[in-house]
Formats: sequence, C-alpha cells, structure tokens
Amino acid sequence: MPAESGLVIVDKPSDWTSHDVVARLRRLVGTRRVGHAGTLDPMATGVLVIGLEKATRLLGHLTLTEKAYDATIRLGQTTNTDDAEGEVTATRPAGEVTDEAVRAGVAALTGPIEQVPPQVSAIKVDGVRSYKRAREGERVELVARPVTVHAFAITAIRREGGFVDVDASVVCSSGTYIRALARDLGEGLGVGGHLTALRRTRVGPYGLDRAHTLEQLEKDLTVLPIAEAVRAAFPARTVTQEEARRLVHGGRIQATGLGTGPAGLFAPDGTLLALGEEQSGQTKPTIVFATP
Repeated sequence: MPAESGLVIVDKPSDWTSHDVVARLRRLVGTRRVGHAGTLDPMATGVLVIGLEKATRLLGHLTLTEKAYDATIRLGQTTNTDDAEGEVTATRPAGEVTDEAVRAGVAALTGPIEQVPPQVSAIKVDGVRSYKRAREGERVELVARPVTVHAFAITAIRREGGFVDVDASVVCSSGTYIRALARDLGEGLGVGGHLTALRRTRVGPYGLDRAHTLEQLEKDLTVLPIAEAVRAAFPARTVTQEEARRLVHGGRIQATGLGTGPAGLFAPDGTLLALGEEQSGQTKPTIVFATP
C-alpha cells in the first residue's frame, strides 16, 4: 500500500540531523520519497516540515516561507561555528555590556539587513560546501546576502560568570542564519557572541501546535493531507470545470487575481489540482497534482 501524500510536522529532537529525521520517516512509511523543507542544525530542536510522496513537490516553495525561532545567545564568547557545537575561539568579559546596549544591538539587526552566512554552512564556494572547506581548515570569504528580520524580541537578559545570556524570539525570512545574528550581535557589542540554544517554532503556517515527536509518530503517524497543507500555506482559488480540465493537462487559465507567488488551484468538488503562478495575465500551473 503506497504511503499517503502529505506533510508530517516533526518536533525535531536535539542531536539529530535533518537527514536523520528523513531516514527515520522513510523507514516508518516505507518509501524513499521523503524530504524536508529547510535544514535544522543538529543542536536545534523544533519544527521540521517533512513531505511524503507527492507532497515532496511542495517543499521547494515551503523552504522560502517565513520562519520563527526561540534562541539563546551568549555574549562574551565566540566559537568557530557561531554556536555551542564548535570550539571556543575567544572569550572576552561581557559584564560591562548594559541591557540598553544589548537592546540597541538587537534593533540594529532588525529589518532588512545584509548577513554574511557562518563559515560552517551549506553555502557553496566554487562548487564545494563551505562547511567542508571549514573542516579542512580553510577560511573562505562568504558574500553577504540580503535577509529580513521581521521581529527580534528580547525575552530575558541573564548575567552569569562574566557572560551575558540573551533569550530572544526571532521571526525572519528564508535564508536567515540565527547563528549569524548571534555572532553579529556579539561583534557589534565588542565582546563576541554565539548561539547556545535554538528552537524553531514555526515554518510558514506550520507551528509547534501541529508538530509531533518521533516517538508520537511511531505510535500514530499523523499526516497533514496535501490539499489541507496547500490551503494552509498558500492563497486558494476554486476554478471552473473547464479550467480544471485545462490545468490537469498543463494548460493555462485566466489570472487568479491572487497576486504574486504560488496559489492553490482547486476543482469545484474541492480536489487539489495544482499550484499556479500568474504570468503575463494568465495563471500557469507550476506543479500539477491531479491526473487527467
């Protein structure tokens, strides 16, 4: 019996790679057609969106959606990975850093910013992942990229042993590295910083309230049907029977009026037909789910 197409929202445990979770789900559902919508570092916990079967075709779009995190940043210490997984490279006393300075530093990193990815990242440099070059002792110059930090809210500031630990909630665009925010906050304050804890609380519309631990999924595999997943993540439009016929054959229809970006296109009976995007006054199906 083939696996059901849909999304599984996993609450990833610490010390698991995203690929470890994919491998566990492959064994659990009995199919190789499993993928995820955006890597979580092994140290991090929280929302990891997994696609099964046809829903894997949604993952590229979901990777581009807004994300939310709860994070803890330690000021006064830097590491070679910008998080607690790496080796400490410098320690500087942070006790003189005031709460007001921390808040000002956070404000400077809020909104549209240019962010240099961490050295240990999946960014390719001349065809080789940056983390592979870093493991070989090579330091590469990574280019700053535009990202948007929609919200960077401090929830607590704690002081202990010469360090300042900052708890914060972050809402950001795709491609934002929370490790880099920690690094840049510390650099801006002149004491260095790194990430000590990270929990992803949301990917697009899928939050922790929909997430299940691997232990829970072993007992009861909860799959979000693909049509419901599309309605939650994208604008939706019900088309006519004639438009439905054209869509399932890859044809274009009149513009949906739903603006830029993908939209879910549904038949009159509620069947998911396709994801479509507007081009030159028409809607072109970019992913067709229904069969003729």
